[in-house]
Parts: sequence; C-alpha cells; structure tokens
Amino acid sequence: MRKYAAELVTLAPDVILASGTATVAPLLQATRTVPIVFVQVTDPVGAGFVDSLARPGGNATGFTLFEYGISGKWLELLKEIAPAVKRVAVIRDPAQTAGTGQFGAIQSVASSVGVEVTPINMSSAGEIERAIVAFARSSNGGLIVTASALSVVHRDLIVTVAARHKLPAVYYRRLYVTSGGLISYGPDLVDQQRRAAGYVSRILNGEKPADLPVQAPTKYELVVNLKTAKGLDLEIPPTLLARADEVIE
Repeated sequence: MRKYAAELVTLAPDVILASGTATVAPLLQATRTVPIVFVQVTDPVGAGFVDSLARPGGNATGFTLFEYGISGKWLELLKEIAPAVKRVAVIRDPAQTAGTGQFGAIQSVASSVGVEVTPINMSSAGEIERAIVAFARSSNGGLIVTASALSVVHRDLIVTVAARHKLPAVYYRRLYVTSGGLISYGPDLVDQQRRAAGYVSRILNGEKPADLPVQAPTKYELVVNLKTAKGLDLEIPPTLLARADEVIE
C-alpha cells in the first residue's frame, strides 16, 4: 500500500479519493499537501488523519463509516435474532484504533443483555479459523464481525466457518450477507460515495479540506438472509423483518 500511495502522489493529482483506514494511512505518510477525501474510515481522529471532525486542519477530510455506538447495536441485534446466545466472539483488527474502539463499545453493553464477550484478533486465515473453531466448542455462542479491511479480505472464510459451526453472526455491511452471512446493520456505502463526490467537486473548485468538516453517515441499512437463518434453525422475529431494508431469500 505504501508503494502504491507513493506512486500515486508522484502523479501530482488535484485530489485523491481514498476508501478505508488501511488506504488513507499510507497516503498521508506520502503527502501532507495533496487534498484527500476519504470514505469508510471509522475513527479519523484516533487514527491521526484529522485534528477534529469539525475542523480537520490538514489535507484530508471526508466521511466516517459510523460512530462507535453502533457497535453496541450489533450485540443487541444478535440477541434479538438469537436470544439463546450467551457468549459472543468479537472479530477485530487490534492494530487499528477502530478495532479497539468497536470492541470497547460492544463490551460496554454486554452485561446489560447478559452476554460474555471475547475478542478474536484478526491475522492470518488459519489463525482466524482456529480461533472461531475453538470458540464454537462451547454452546450458546455467536459472532460479531467488526469493521476493518482484514475482515473484508477474510469475509468468505468467516461466513463459511460460522455456518459450519452453527454460529449466528452480525456484520457491519451488506457485502457479508450477500456472501451468505446472517444479518448486517451499517451505513449505506453507495450514499457515502455520492456525498464524497460533492466534496471532491468543492475541492476542485477551490475549497480546502481543512475547512470541510468530516461528516457521519445519514443513511443506514438492515439486511437479513433468510436462507442462512433457516440453516441455523433460527426464526426471524416479524418485528425485525418489518424493519429490514432488504431480505435475501
């Protein structure tokens, strides 16, 4: 990523659109002058990309993926769809501030819903699989997959192992559910890209990233996979189905 970031900066673009923390970090190491508009970054302040959300202060601004509080909603959603769950493994990337932040938000609501949470740190595919398999040896378990580039890379593995071991799982974006995951709740990423185009336009017309506040999502979507629910012997509550933006049958 650092190599590609350096190559991109040498082309002297007027503005760069970047997606995700793993992309923005090497770009900001390569340049502090070329304007950068980012999307799908969970914690731009914690990652050091901007001084504050209201006043970014440097050459980068953009759109956050969500606030940490949404992570607690994933746990509540898991209990709603699978009430028997008492133990939850939280798959995270500990190398990012967002990995720690999301886990902390989940931990903060765990006792109120009667659940014990355990982190699974993402690394190699083999280690992720071994950790999930070990967790699944005890009953009443479920998974939450937090937002990170690594979780996207390993999504097929995580979805497959969760299904094999009958673990209900909640994900942060639709992509996992269309790949066979059970349920997701998160921002509408297409809408975020549209809004980012507006920032790119404003920068091309003379405005500075330092003066454009970082914005949070305005649209969220709940997606449910009924086929996966059937495979897990779960009956989706009608109230949850009524709230869903998309139901995959």
